[in-house]
Amino acid sequence: MGAGCGPDGAAGGGGSGAGGGGGEGGSAPIVTVLHPDREPLPGQTECTVTISKNLPFEGHTHVPVCTPVEYGTNPPSSGNHWPIWAEFRTFDAPVPREMLVHNLEHGAVVMRYRCDDGCPDVVDAFEQASADFGADELCLLSPENADRSRIVIAPDPKLDAPIGLSAWQATYTATCLDPESIQDFIESTYGKGPESLCKQGKDPADPSTGVPACGS
Repeated sequence: MGAGCGPDGAAGGGGSGAGGGGGEGGSAPIVTVLHPDREPLPGQTECTVTISKNLPFEGHTHVPVCTPVEYGTNPPSSGNHWPIWAEFRTFDAPVPREMLVHNLEHGAVVMRYRCDDGCPDVVDAFEQASADFGADELCLLSPENADRSRIVIAPDPKLDAPIGLSAWQATYTATCLDPESIQDFIESTYGKGPESLCKQGKDPADPSTGVPACGS
């Protein structure tokens, strides 16, 4: 399979677009650690926010659907991925990371969470952050009725921290809810993938949309 994808999601020439963060080399990662005056989430002892930008480029080649891929950051921030991507919306169940990395390539911000009770307060905060970010003109012009912005919200049991956001070559992890730094991360990393697309993706829970039940 080729690197990147064309407008229809087919394999094709990739590479960094305007404002993109793709490409090998570049400066060293920039890591910022914050300690906002917020209550830590259940099971955590302190409020810590870690923001990493300019992370290493791990590739962007398409691999067959259902092929597992290991990523160098948690949550993933670039790398090889499936040729299909997830719908830009909120999911109640985990979405394959190999789909979400494709969303990142299209300039998305993926907002994930890990907890035992479904984290309704975290999900509410994420959805508020998405609403505050507002509409993306590229999405509003989509003929396939993509959501209003390239933001995905989903649980992820593989996270090391209870909160994990990612964009292309950037991550945000936290042990607390800090709306200000979440919003700053979205504003500063949104649309930075090497391909700027807002075509609607697939529902990973619905095989009829083109996502097979891997391993079944």
